[in-house]
Amino acid sequence: MSYFEVKDITKKFGGLTAVSSLSFTVEKGEIFGIIGPNGSGKTTVFNLISRFFPLTAGEIYFKGKRIDQLPAHKICEIGIGRTFQVVKPLRRMTVLENVMAGAFLRTNSMGRARHRAEEIIDFCGLTRYKEREAKSLPIPLRKRLEIARALATGPELLLLDETCAGLNPKESEEAIELIRKIRDTGITIIIIEHIMKVMMGISDRILAINFGRQIALGKPQEVANHPEVIKAYLGDAYA
Repeated sequence: MSYFEVKDITKKFGGLTAVSSLSFTVEKGEIFGIIGPNGSGKTTVFNLISRFFPLTAGEIYFKGKRIDQLPAHKICEIGIGRTFQVVKPLRRMTVLENVMAGAFLRTNSMGRARHRAEEIIDFCGLTRYKEREAKSLPIPLRKRLEIARALATGPELLLLDETCAGLNPKESEEAIELIRKIRDTGITIIIIEHIMKVMMGISDRILAINFGRQIALGKPQEVANHPEVIKAYLGDAYA
């Protein structure tokens, strides 16, 4: 069995089917990208994996064990961390305190939580901001803080939701560098991005979805050249 596997997952909200019979696998150490136009179901997939929403149908496996019946906090405890598209730090707490909040998942010791948080803050390039209130950070740094908080929970698999959204090209390049550094530590990554250029440069494989269904899966260049992907992003005239 694969390191991580999604089997025929479906999510319905009343009469709306947001995700429909979707299946994919992710191998250990891989950066696996999920792309699709706005409203295609990308973030819903993350919400199903992290158990923010229950599945309507299907199964999810991590390291050979079925996990789709676990509560959200247990998903985090078994080693699946995530960031959110809309970053919401603990605004009145410092950068250090925000990251420590994540570190307490693995320890009850204030000293150990602080030490771990400082290591992660340094790794994410936030050391000079660690005593700043989170609400004072600009968006690029808030996105780094969101990643740092997720890393503090000690994930083996990290779900990154539009880490580069709203960033300029230089900031996006820095974010990509950080994502590669995270993978180099041994953490497997599933990343959602709307920006095709970012995904082409960072992903080992890419899954393209539209209306909650798979339209292409493969190496970045294969997916980018797929007629259904071109149609989904650019319209019929370009397909």
